[in-house]
Amino acid sequence: MAKITFDGIEVEVPDGTTILNAARQIGGGVVPPAMCYYTPLKGTGGKCRACLVRVAAGSAKDPRPMPKLVASCITTVQDGMVVENTTSQQVMDVRKGIVEMLLINHPLDCPVCDQAGECDLQDFAFEHGVSTTRYEEERRTFEKIDIGPLIQLHMTRCILCYRCVYTADQLTPERVHGVLGRGDASEIGTYIENIIDNEFSGNVIDVCPVGALTDKTFRFKQRVWFTKPVNAHRECENEKCCGKVTLWYKGKDVLRVTARKDQYGEVKEWICNTCRFDKKETADWVLEGPAHINRASVIAQNHYELPVVNPQVILDLPESTTRELERNPPLRLGGING
Repeated sequence: MAKITFDGIEVEVPDGTTILNAARQIGGGVVPPAMCYYTPLKGTGGKCRACLVRVAAGSAKDPRPMPKLVASCITTVQDGMVVENTTSQQVMDVRKGIVEMLLINHPLDCPVCDQAGECDLQDFAFEHGVSTTRYEEERRTFEKIDIGPLIQLHMTRCILCYRCVYTADQLTPERVHGVLGRGDASEIGTYIENIIDNEFSGNVIDVCPVGALTDKTFRFKQRVWFTKPVNAHRECENEKCCGKVTLWYKGKDVLRVTARKDQYGEVKEWICNTCRFDKKETADWVLEGPAHINRASVIAQNHYELPVVNPQVILDLPESTTRELERNPPLRLGGING
């Protein structure tokens, strides 16, 4: 085990843990952003540089600071390490530069992008970016390529995080797409315009942090903040599919089906294309209840998730108010543990 200090908070983690995952054990606002790292996928990380942090002390044995900022997603902890993230002005300034670099070629088409409202790049730019840009040159653009009937590729939006490539590599037997070209000409594409067609291909949509890979069956149908996500499951015939999904409703209609994501936007259990694209009737699923949405998300504006009131926590809550809460359907009482 190794003890490290992250933004003044001490945490003990197993040896070999990355700085980013150590920060996630603390949670909250100290966790660095991540645009390319994806815990379930081996080999991810170190490409977008969004998670750069300052190591003020390398270890208890060698307390010297590291000379440069390091990518927290691929740098492992050492006992006695001291890491600065939100407490370092240098990190905050560099992170603004990372946002500016990612937006150099990214089109400002959020009003027409299906990813708007649940885009990691939007959140990253809002939290760490600036309202102006110094870039005056022509943006990089790509011709649209048809990669199949279910997935739409907008390469112009891609930030080359490689998540979709690793997903296809590790989930499917035959990957037909990858990174073509070098440098400024690098792009995600298929060999001689092959189509991406396998039973788990839809998962590349879920892992994409921007709107480069989107669901053709959901395309331009609805904004996510006008939909209501509900957790559901079914006994899937594919043994590799977990069958646990989130159904996105508009009224009584299921507009799309996605795999469930954790608080860091990562899918832990994958789903097959049958569950994702072919099962869009409520009768196909066993409903579990509303999916939890972060209060900071635009999706939370619907207020469909009922708040929990704990009278044991609010010491001065009048008895009459407690009785009123019990009678009021929009609110429900919870125990000490919520």
